[in-house]
Amino acid sequence: MMDRSIPPEIEIEQSDASLIDRSLREPEIFALVFDRHGAQVHRYLARRAGPADADDLMSETFLTAFKQRDRFTSSRSPTGALPWLLGIATNLLRMHQRSETRRWAAWARTGADPAVPAPADQVADRVDAEVTFRLMAGVLEELADGDRDALLLFAWAGLTYEEIAAALDVPTGTVRSRLHRARLRLRTALSTTNDDGNHDHG
Repeated sequence: MMDRSIPPEIEIEQSDASLIDRSLREPEIFALVFDRHGAQVHRYLARRAGPADADDLMSETFLTAFKQRDRFTSSRSPTGALPWLLGIATNLLRMHQRSETRRWAAWARTGADPAVPAPADQVADRVDAEVTFRLMAGVLEELADGDRDALLLFAWAGLTYEEIAAALDVPTGTVRSRLHRARLRLRTALSTTNDDGNHDHG
């Protein structure tokens, strides 16, 4: 996507903010931001959109970030560029929402995560986990977009509340509310299933 002919002296550790600022004058430097965060962005996209679409979405995410790099500010994303990049990725996912909704429905039916294939010898061990995952996928499918985005940025991308707020451009209090709603829905669904299971064995 970008020129990788970066001088060796630039490979030293620098903050994302300094790299992005320098890339305004030396565009090839932005490739280092891709090197640092590309794998994590790709994992997040693969789990939400599927492996088949993740490559294109990642390219689109970094292309958009490159075009908008003059808008990046360390005050809004003090922990680095990852929350900013995942915010761009999440916005792009919304354009692919119809595909993602079908993905949740498929997960709810099968309990299988296509982005994390299981070796044959682990299939039996995952039966119970897949029952739980199928239930969770059904709940995720029904969540409001903002609640789902906050939950998956927290659970799959490992962002803090503050980083999620930066990614979604909302107050931290809004993130807390969204995560509370999403967790409550999941816990209620899991509790109902556990109760049903206990009754079945009773």
